Amino acid sequence: MKKIIFFAALLLLTASCATKKNAVIGNFQHLNTRNMSNISSIHEVTKAVSAKPLFKGQEGVVNALQIQKDGLLDKHVTKVPAILICVAGEVVFENEKGFKQTLSNGDYINIEPMVTHWVKGLQDSQLLLIK
Repeated sequence: MKKIIFFAALLLLTASCATKKNAVIGNFQHLNTRNMSNISSIHEVTKAVSAKPLFKGQEGVVNALQIQKDGLLDKHVTKVPAILICVAGEVVFENEKGFKQTLSNGDYINIEPMVTHWVKGLQDSQLLLIK
């Protein structure tokens, strides 16, 4: 009986949320599926490594990165401090100082400016690079 009541309440809640298309949460309007997207949808699946601008604010930039399994984002440097966040998958971040760290879902790393670094995909991965 408790299971039936739980599922009935869940159905009512789901139906209620579906009808409130313009509900306000804080200072933001609740987004419906027409306004939302998935990070992976902006990348071409045929590329081993892909970087696309996701958001440019007044003070910085967010890039969406896709690194496929065995893909390599080759050696490079950043001129400004950055943070790399693994949203999905698994990658290995390394730098010229001998630092090596595996990142998976939710993990992040601060990237030092002017230090050569590279990233290898252990699994198909989606990342955010914030500068």
